[in-house]
Amino acid sequence: MPTKAIQRSAKAMRTKAGQGSAKAMSTAERARAVMSREARAAYGEIQQGVRRLEKSIADIRREVSKAERKIEGAARARIRELRKDARAQLGVLQSRQREATRTLKKLSAAAGESWREIKESADSLLGDARETATSVAERFRRALGA
Repeated sequence: MPTKAIQRSAKAMRTKAGQGSAKAMSTAERARAVMSREARAAYGEIQQGVRRLEKSIADIRREVSKAERKIEGAARARIRELRKDARAQLGVLQSRQREATRTLKKLSAAAGESWREIKESADSLLGDARETATSVAERFRRALGA
């Protein structure tokens, strides 16, 4: 142990004389200075691995953010497409509704005709409109994954 005491006093003298380092050593630096060459090499490798890991985490965060933006963009485009398709399909349904209304007015004006024929004609038009509405609704359900 006298060797360590001598080393400490020599270090104190160097510091007083201005030959030592200007800043105080941190605990990690002091521990590293006392380490063997192999231990310092291993410590350096571990530190390097930690830095690589930090870089990998930063890369992953960037890639996740990039993927999120790409997915959100694709979702917005799909929503626009679905809205456009819905407007077109609603237009078709509304035109069928107008057609059914016109037909009903014509048929009801022709009082001489049989009401059975009127009902069959209206049922046929409404059935076609219902089938179209059902197929449109089913396409949107499939598009939404429901």
